[in-house]
Amino acid sequence: MEISAAGRLVVRISAADVGKRVSVRRLDETGGPQQNFTDTVGVLTSWDDGVLMITRRDGERVRIPESALVAGKVVPAEPARRRGPAASYEELARITARGWRPVESERLGEWELRAASGFTRRANSVLPLGDPGLPLDEALTAVRRWYGDRGLPAYIQTATGAAGTQETLCAELEARGWTREVTAELWTGALAPVADRETAGVVLSRDADADWLARYQRKGVSEVALRVLKSGPSVWFATVPGEDAPAAIGRCVVDGRWAGFAAVEVDPSLRRRGLASTVMAALARRALDEGASAAWLQVESDNAGARALYDGMGFAAHHAYHHYREPDVSGEAR
Repeated sequence: MEISAAGRLVVRISAADVGKRVSVRRLDETGGPQQNFTDTVGVLTSWDDGVLMITRRDGERVRIPESALVAGKVVPAEPARRRGPAASYEELARITARGWRPVESERLGEWELRAASGFTRRANSVLPLGDPGLPLDEALTAVRRWYGDRGLPAYIQTATGAAGTQETLCAELEARGWTREVTAELWTGALAPVADRETAGVVLSRDADADWLARYQRKGVSEVALRVLKSGPSVWFATVPGEDAPAAIGRCVVDGRWAGFAAVEVDPSLRRRGLASTVMAALARRALDEGASAAWLQVESDNAGARALYDGMGFAAHHAYHHYREPDVSGEAR
């Protein structure tokens, strides 16, 4: 907190600091006999009518009355480096996008509109990495029209919690009635430790064959879905054979120094036997052979088992990402 030379807390932020990362202390207005304080760190996304809105790293928005502020300051835009390889948000956003390609895309300024017949939100959402080249309301109208022409709901994928992420855009979307449906995190880690595990029994292939698809959680995979699954610079599929269906599967895409893991799934009756780490180890060894040194993966916030597994393998959260769905306005012209 900012402290004056006299030892008193000082508010050193104003509405001019909207868009910057700040740290504030506020009076906890619970009405108790004692004065309690709460600290909040995040991006100041608005300061209107005596109310501050701060977006935390995980995307949660905190509303703070100006009258409750007791201290505040601007803090460095780059959070303290977390465990794992150094990387910017933009680098990771582009890497992850190349590893899960849509079947159709179009540019809107520096935004990419992506579609794949509705197979996963990642392949059917806008990736906004810069200026759309239009005022925001006009850009959103164009986005909704583009997805409406394809019979799809419009989604925008945003991120929070790292330098260069889109806390302000999140706030603008929410102010316009867009609804956040999914929040997950992108984790990074060194690749070599992932490979330092047992890999016996894992079969690697360039194709997602019938056996692999029998274990994949999305049943009835279409040709469009297969195109997405097989997209990426260098894609590998791992299978641990089982009796009626594989005991475990996984997918990895290698792109330069990065290896991205996805679709790591284990037969529910065989969980907690190390099969997930075995699959990832086999894929990691192949990625190391192709020159990769860093790894990334995506995990939902409520998947405690996966988070514990990845934490034990040396991964740590880099940023959170969210999918915002367009407002549902019946009869509205696209």
